Amino acid sequence: MTTSQLLEQIKIKKSFLCVGLDVDLNKIPPHLLATEDPIFEFNKAIIDATHDLCVAYKPNTAFFEAYGIKGWQSLQRTIEYINANYPELFTIADAKRGDIGNTSSMYAKAFFEDLNFDSVTVAPYMGKDSVEPFLAFENKHTIMLALTSNEGAFDFQTLSVNGIELYKQVLETSKSWKNSHNLMYVVGATKAEYFTEIRKIVPDSFLLVPGVGAQGGSLSEVCKYGLNSQVGLLINSSRAIIYASNKEDFAEVARAEALKMQQEMEEILRLNV
Repeated sequence: MTTSQLLEQIKIKKSFLCVGLDVDLNKIPPHLLATEDPIFEFNKAIIDATHDLCVAYKPNTAFFEAYGIKGWQSLQRTIEYINANYPELFTIADAKRGDIGNTSSMYAKAFFEDLNFDSVTVAPYMGKDSVEPFLAFENKHTIMLALTSNEGAFDFQTLSVNGIELYKQVLETSKSWKNSHNLMYVVGATKAEYFTEIRKIVPDSFLLVPGVGAQGGSLSEVCKYGLNSQVGLLINSSRAIIYASNKEDFAEVARAEALKMQQEMEEILRLNV
């Protein structure tokens, strides 16, 4: 999917919501546990209930890998279901990969060719030769960790290195990498005060923003500092939507929560873009 196609979906749906699919068998409605593939059945119900309110889905691969080969098969069924039934949706493999060149090439092949995701999250710690293999795929996007929402982000990401905070150096350096136009960045919602500085470095890039909802991030604050003229934000919400209910009405309740966010986003877009 191209960036212009993603932007078109945002305009059509008046939404820049990304729904995170972090499926924990201990949290899903108990009646699904009797099905052959509880993870997929849960995802399918959430997707069918919310697809018209969001522009992206973000399966977190750890929540599938934890269940071995069956979990990986559930991930494959999930991405195939989205691509077959809702091909207009942007898909994100939240895998946070990052390794030396040959290994990164294999990771990229797995997510972009075999599973056919539109994008994958990566960690930039090992530098350009660990990220550029992902960037080589046409109309695929690499979403690089820039400033994350966890407490440990302050261990390294905001440290001053040669007079500049490390996350700023990462952003600046990444712009020089081959096919950097395929880059997006992860910036946590709990770091809303940093968005102004980030936009000075990457004014036109899309930012994937986790942390709104269960982690306490503010949608209005993120948009105040992070919106650009082309929206430029994908706001992820996982637990606040998918686990809003663990009863048989879970999909309907998830839709109600997604609708609240979509309506708030619609109002923000009306006033700002």
